[in-house]
Amino acid sequence: MKTLPAGMTEHLASGATTLCWCWRLVRRDGSVLGFTDHDRALSFDGTMFEAQAGFTASEIKESIGLNVDNLDVQGAVTSERLSEADLAAGLYDDAQVEIYRMNWQAPEQRVLMRSGSLGEVRRSGGGFTAEVRGLAHYLQQPKGRLFQYHCDADLGDGRCGVPLESEEVKGEGIVSETLSAHQFTATGLDSFINGWFDRGRLVFETGVNAGRAFEIKRHQIVSGIATLSTWHATIVSSMAGDAFSVWAGCDKSFSTCRDKFANATAFRGFPHMPGNAFVSTFQNKA
Repeated sequence: MKTLPAGMTEHLASGATTLCWCWRLVRRDGSVLGFTDHDRALSFDGTMFEAQAGFTASEIKESIGLNVDNLDVQGAVTSERLSEADLAAGLYDDAQVEIYRMNWQAPEQRVLMRSGSLGEVRRSGGGFTAEVRGLAHYLQQPKGRLFQYHCDADLGDGRCGVPLESEEVKGEGIVSETLSAHQFTATGLDSFINGWFDRGRLVFETGVNAGRAFEIKRHQIVSGIATLSTWHATIVSSMAGDAFSVWAGCDKSFSTCRDKFANATAFRGFPHMPGNAFVSTFQNKA
């Protein structure tokens, strides 16, 4: 049941309403964006809701129980704050969403219709369709530890203990040449062997991508030149001279923990757990 603010009940009962939809998004990098289907910009709670952003939403459905209630938001990449590069870089992945129904003549008369997060985002031409998932979808995600061969800690966290600021783990480099939105060559990483930063983390310190973090897909050294490839495209293709920090990658296997980081005593997996081969070869000697 929704509790309507003072005055909104009378407005709805008047028979002639001035209602609109407002969407507030909080991205992974902390940026807050607002959009509305009204023809003029609106503002409340410190957020400016941009008008004529091309947003439309499917019907909102709510069900009893713990079922996940989803809806789709469709729009065009026309807003100056909503760019193709941001979508491609994953800044909207799991962004927090609030959807309001509001009287645009009296913004204090509004009600929060749905809270959730962005799920799958599909792009086609100059438009996109984003799935808004209800909060119940977090209850469907696995929690707790699993008995598995691989480690379930993150490199450098409290359970792992590897010092991330050590010279063996962290490197600092400069972009020398941009090959694509996913790949560039760099200097300053001469002391690291080929593949050392595979599955690692990269954070730009300067340039248009300053403060952005990316997961490294591959670290290659060819003819003495280091090349880094990222899974997600950078916001704007990295420019020569941009500085970055990069951390070694871990595939979470026991051999990597032991040989690469000398951290076998803190390994958080079960590498010696017997598998199906052991079970199938067991013979009853009774």
